[in-house]
Amino acid sequence: MAKRLLRCFLLALSLGVLSGCGIIDMIYLPPAEDTAQEIFEAANEAMSEKNYVRAVELYNKLRDNYPFSPYTIDAELSLGDAYFLDEEYDLAAETYKDFEALHPRHEAMPYVLYQTGMSLMKQFRSIDRATTELQEAYDCFDRLEHTYPDSPSAKNAEENMLNCRKLMAEHELYIAEVFWHMGKYGPAWRRYEFVAENFKDVPEVAEHAKEKSIAAYHKFRAEVAQETREKRQGSWKNWFTWL
Repeated sequence: MAKRLLRCFLLALSLGVLSGCGIIDMIYLPPAEDTAQEIFEAANEAMSEKNYVRAVELYNKLRDNYPFSPYTIDAELSLGDAYFLDEEYDLAAETYKDFEALHPRHEAMPYVLYQTGMSLMKQFRSIDRATTELQEAYDCFDRLEHTYPDSPSAKNAEENMLNCRKLMAEHELYIAEVFWHMGKYGPAWRRYEFVAENFKDVPEVAEHAKEKSIAAYHKFRAEVAQETREKRQGSWKNWFTWL
């Protein structure tokens, strides 16, 4: 009887110790990390709720913490989409470029090229700004059209290329107009000529530039003739003054 009571006491004591360890673990040990799948699903849910800031945070967490997870490649692509939908076009473009550099043979490459071009094109704000992003966007759409001509993403490539060219032409025309209104007809004439010769694929802009180039040229020649007359008159005046 005494032995049985001793065994029961020892069993109760061991159970108490174990349960105590469990309580200690719950209090002091850090919570288990979310799995890659859980993070990916949470990020996708944030995307569906249009909470793009949260989606970016989770996709980055997955990419940083689980670089070799089977969900990571999809997360890298979705990260670009989250930036794009949040209108962070500079970050979207860089993310898509990184994806291309890391996975150049991925099946989503036509989509990546298209989104890169769109991200670059949407960074262009006004015709008085530089057109570096537009030229880069044009190159992306051109690569898409030539490399993946049968892909669904290539269908709108040509239209976007024309849009890029039109905006670049309008930018160059804007510079010519600035010279014109400043009365600098020589630079205006040369810029109009440049537009007319290099943007024939944007006929409405090229034709206008051609007409303005003729007018600017005549004004420029008139200025040169006037300067020549003034120099001649000045030399004669100086001669008579010396006499």
